[in-house]
Amino acid sequence: MVGSILQILVSTLTLGGIYAISAIGLALLWGVMGMLNMAQGALMAVGAYASVYAVAQLGIPWMLGLPAAVIIGGICGWLLFFASVRWMLGSAGYETNIIIVTVGFAIAVKSLLIIAFSGYPKRQPFTLEGGFQLAGTMVPYQTVLIVSVTLTLMLALTAILYKTRMGLAIRATAQGRRAAALMGVPAERVFLQVMMICGALAAISGVLVSSIANVSPALGDDAMLKVFIICVVAGLGNIPGTILVSFLLALVEVTIQYAVASKWGFPVMLCAAILILIWRPAGIFGNERIARN
Repeated sequence: MVGSILQILVSTLTLGGIYAISAIGLALLWGVMGMLNMAQGALMAVGAYASVYAVAQLGIPWMLGLPAAVIIGGICGWLLFFASVRWMLGSAGYETNIIIVTVGFAIAVKSLLIIAFSGYPKRQPFTLEGGFQLAGTMVPYQTVLIVSVTLTLMLALTAILYKTRMGLAIRATAQGRRAAALMGVPAERVFLQVMMICGALAAISGVLVSSIANVSPALGDDAMLKVFIICVVAGLGNIPGTILVSFLLALVEVTIQYAVASKWGFPVMLCAAILILIWRPAGIFGNERIARN
């Protein structure tokens, strides 16, 4: 019994941490820019392939695959901003149009990945082999690595948002774009920074997801759907709520997988999300109305 509970908790920490990293990016984009980035899954795949290429082709140590993915993810966020988002901000129908644009971006990225790397699954080198026994339960070193990375990123992002001038500018812009501009906050630079941060977070999430699965162009498809559900259930734009809901829904999914069968994990998670949204249409921590000015 103790071993089963421990196994569920270990799996919950692993999945919840992975979900949270990518979900934070979506929540941050919506909170600051009112943007639903449907290319998040494609950016996860880009990050995974960046790690594979950097280690396999450039010959760098496996642990540097993650920083390589961060750099590439940040560059993708930069490109997406200057290629499309910058020109659409504030335009009529922005929130709808940006969904269409990011869907097109995702399709283009996946096609390029297939051309460059083929569609065959690849192994993610950012892994630690082996594990250790804890209360009769085998805990993989990879799980410890994933949990350590996710906790470090959450603490780092919290420090950036609440302890730096850049974080102050991001929070001010999220609360009121015009008011922040009147106080001298350069909105365009803030938007660019947010896009690059979110691109880097998606890339990291892609590396972590592929470290317990395989690397493929469709890597982020399922994860993107789950992350979107998490953001909606938490309340779009609420970062602390997004983190909490990531672990709660991961706990639901893992428990059902362990108690019933793996194929029932996501359907039950989805049903739980629907029930929550019937109870709280704006999400658990969301506001009924969001005013942007």
